[in-house]
This record gives sequence, structure tokens and C-alpha cells, in this order.
Amino acid sequence: MSAASIEQPFDDDQPFSLTAIADEIMERHPGTRVEIIGGHLLVTPSPDAPHARALTGLMVPFLAAGLHGEETEVLQSVGLWLPTGAEDYAIPDLVVVDADIDDHFVENNAYDPVCFRLVLEVTSSNWKDDLKTKVGAYAEAKVPVYLIVDRKHQRLHVLTEPDGSEYGNHRVHAPGETVTLPDTIGAEVTLDVEQIIKAGQKKAN
Repeated sequence: MSAASIEQPFDDDQPFSLTAIADEIMERHPGTRVEIIGGHLLVTPSPDAPHARALTGLMVPFLAAGLHGEETEVLQSVGLWLPTGAEDYAIPDLVVVDADIDDHFVENNAYDPVCFRLVLEVTSSNWKDDLKTKVGAYAEAKVPVYLIVDRKHQRLHVLTEPDGSEYGNHRVHAPGETVTLPDTIGAEVTLDVEQIIKAGQKKAN
């Protein structure tokens, strides 16, 4: 999901809560997604139809592999608590999590990253946040697999082996390739890159 970065000035005399500002933005603009990463607010408008279509199509192979069951669940727009700041959290487009995720609630509708096996983002207008900002955040949270559907460059990114603020393994796949994700997510899932990228494009008239 794309986002516009908004940096708020700090006033030592009048401390404020970024979470409160995020809540106010979402209240004033229903459907808007607000995340806090590294002390910055990332504000994301509602997704367009191709974005939603790609996301729906991506759920199919995960569900077909049996990942939405007793041990794991496949969920959309679940908050992930981040170690990058006191109020930091992200809301990935799609996640594969341990089925006991309810036991790992932190606050502000966000959950401890220990129960996340995979996070997935489908890019929109501000694709750099998914390809740069969130890479470091998810790596620091030690999310084992980060998957990015890069609609701008028509590529699928698979990042694994989180190490500090980066991933040790970053593979980029183009249409025509198939990708088998690490079995650490709980099952074998193979993705058709061309099918995914095509779903994320506007339909021709």
C-alpha cells in the first residue's frame, strides 16, 4: 500500500501523541490508512480497484495451501507493532500469522511481530515507502518474509533473512517466472508473477 510521509514538528513544551493524530486523520477521512514508522505518519488513501483485485487474487494460493486454518491465518490489514519507535506500527495489506495472534495483542489494534510469518504489500502511487521505508521496519521487526508486488516496475520482490535493518536475501522476479515462497510460512505456496502483476494493472477498455 502506498503512503505519503508526513513529519510532525515536536514541541518540547506541548508533548503530543502521534497515535492521537493518526486517529484524528482516520476519523476525518474514513477509509484512509495511517501508519507510524520511525516517528513519521504515513497516510494512505483508499486503494484503487486494480490494487484490491491483485490483493484478492493473492489470497487464493495462500488459502489453497491451507494456511488459513488451525495453525496459521491469512488476514488483511492487521496492525503490526514495530520496534522502530514508541508509537510505531504498520498495517500490511496481507499477512500470514500464527493462529494464536489474539494472544499477542499489544495496543492500538496492533500485534507483536513474533506471530507474523509473512507480510505483503501491493504498491500504489508512493511505491518508495513499500520498497524502502518498510523494508527496514519489517526487518527490524524480524518478520521472516516480506513480499512486495511492485506495480510501477511490474516486479515481485521476495525478501527473507532479516538482519538488523535490512534483509539478507532480496530476490526480484519478473513476469514469466514462478516463485515458491519459503516453507517457513507454514506451507508451500507458488506464485505466478505475470498473473499477479496483470491483476494489479488497469483493465484495458
